[in-house]
Amino acid sequence: MGIEEYSAKILNFLRKFRRMPSYSEIMKLTGFKSKNAIYRLVNKMIEADLVEKDSAGRLIPNKLSGMVRILGTVEAGIPLSAEQEKAETINIDEYLIRNYESSFILKVKGDSMVEAGILPGDMVLVERGKLPHNGDIVVAEVDHEWTMKFFKKKDGKVLLVPGNKKYKPIVPRHELNIAAVVRAVIRKY
Repeated sequence: MGIEEYSAKILNFLRKFRRMPSYSEIMKLTGFKSKNAIYRLVNKMIEADLVEKDSAGRLIPNKLSGMVRILGTVEAGIPLSAEQEKAETINIDEYLIRNYESSFILKVKGDSMVEAGILPGDMVLVERGKLPHNGDIVVAEVDHEWTMKFFKKKDGKVLLVPGNKKYKPIVPRHELNIAAVVRAVIRKY
């Protein structure tokens, strides 16, 4: 069996359990009897840019999760004749995630961002450590309460502005901690 077959088994595990397997679990998946063999396999996968390790030594999928073809463009307004462009591929992870260690997903609750296209039940991919700019959507702790709003800085004051006219902007009274910046919205139909 080659690296492709072993990678496919690890990818199946990732899809099923929504996490990367541990080294012990990789031993079971591959049938290897020694941790040394797993170490060599993981190093080959790192060299092939399929996975990488975070600061704690845990495996993170890189190109392991596969590529999706970009077929062309589609008009969202007046219908035009559909034309296929040259088949290009994109790795969704690479497209959405800049820094795996700083990225995580949160499930959205509430309707304060519906006019921004973020609905209850959606998931947002967020990145910690990124400095917010005016207009960014942020996840913030305001006076010990967590929220997701547009970041707006005006005259040295920070406002957190909802994406729903039913709600008023939030002005921190005592404490503000911008935890992360929203990078993508994920919605499954």
